[in-house]
Amino acid sequence: MRIFFALLGANLLLTGCVLPHPPPPPRPAAPVVSQSSGPVIKPDLQTAGQVAMVNAAARLVVISFSAGSTPKTGRQLYVFRNGLKVGELRITGPQRENDTVADIISGNIQLYDEVRAGAP
Repeated sequence: MRIFFALLGANLLLTGCVLPHPPPPPRPAAPVVSQSSGPVIKPDLQTAGQVAMVNAAARLVVISFSAGSTPKTGRQLYVFRNGLKVGELRITGPQRENDTVADIISGNIQLYDEVRAGAP
């Protein structure tokens, strides 16, 4: 009789462990964050370079641009010094790697002036 109760108890214990458990309750959904709640950051894709050489007698300059941003021939660019527009250029070429030549249209261009595609 003891063996019967021992086997019955062991059977009940093992059966309780084998039975499938109910699935866990679903997790609450994460709150949706609105895209318009924070500031919008846009990259500056404007072409920018720096005057690398000036030949005032020939009215031309050599402009050095960052990799991959050299403008095409015929494009008009503006020259800035300390944030103020000081002249205008037109790309004439030739171009070698990141450097290109431009004619001085107007202004007093100096070495290391900033060159941009658009006016501020």
